[in-house]
Amino acid sequence: MSHLRLALALCFALAGGLAAAADPWVEFQGSDGIGKGKHVVLISGDEEYRSEEALPQLGKILAKHHGFRCTVLFAIDPKTGTINPNVNNNIPGLEHLKTADLMVIFTRFRNLPDDQMKYVADYIAAGKPVVGLRTATHAFNNPGSKAYAKYAWNAKGDWDGGFGRHVLGETWINHHGEHGKQATRGIIAPGAKDHPILRGIHDGDVFGPTDVYAVRLPLPGDSTPLILGQVVAGMKPDDKAITGPKNDPMMPVAWVKTYQADGKQGRVFTTTMGASQDLVYEGTRRLIVNACLWAVGAEDKIPEKTNVNLVGRYNPSPFRFVKEWKGTTKPADLAGTE
Repeated sequence: MSHLRLALALCFALAGGLAAAADPWVEFQGSDGIGKGKHVVLISGDEEYRSEEALPQLGKILAKHHGFRCTVLFAIDPKTGTINPNVNNNIPGLEHLKTADLMVIFTRFRNLPDDQMKYVADYIAAGKPVVGLRTATHAFNNPGSKAYAKYAWNAKGDWDGGFGRHVLGETWINHHGEHGKQATRGIIAPGAKDHPILRGIHDGDVFGPTDVYAVRLPLPGDSTPLILGQVVAGMKPDDKAITGPKNDPMMPVAWVKTYQADGKQGRVFTTTMGASQDLVYEGTRRLIVNACLWAVGAEDKIPEKTNVNLVGRYNPSPFRFVKEWKGTTKPADLAGTE
């Protein structure tokens, strides 16, 4: 009987392991660090800027160096179980937001079913913190027939501009720098140098080959710009700033604000940077990691030089649309923090 019990226990353990391996998301378990005991849910799903590469790396950094438990979600092809950013109506695992202390979102024009959107809406209604990256300004494209149509990037009414404008501070406007030809160099905004998110960050540290997005000035509500995007005449960190109206004035590319939902107030950091190639640059990683620490209320613990070392191999793909997606990666293939 003891051998039978042992055999059954092993079977159940193996079955549990196989079930975990089949989950359409990936988890990175933290240990010690500022984020110990806190859960971050990172939501990817865009067709161009490779959020499916950026957010697993960010999750690994937050887990390994700072102790967070990180759950990374993806756009999943329901037929194959593979990550497919061109599938715009399926991000399984959003129920993890029920236990999240922070939502990091990097999606683009998603038209999610109401049962998935409900978890996002409930999270926002609770006034919990949000970090929005790049295309999160136009995260959703829910038509008017959907229960959460007010989240759409072009919504009208009380949530004019949808989730992007109402929660993050801006929706999709336009490219400001020339797309694919003029990169972004970060300049600290006037009066912002002492903000805890900018600890250890100086002019020029933040950089990315993605172009500056246009925003309407001034940003709404209590939005406070932290980093301005200097448009440069090329795609390298040492390229010269262009002259003319694109840099006069410079557009904010990172800011903080609060949002109001159901009588509750939530803390927000937004950057229109954050593509997978942007994370090659240490200063850009530090900006986003510091923002995550600030968002969960740990601003007093942000060190002078936050550890943002890359975890494992990281060779991000160039940002581009891929009409016929042929990737075969499943979330389980991304497990592990080395």
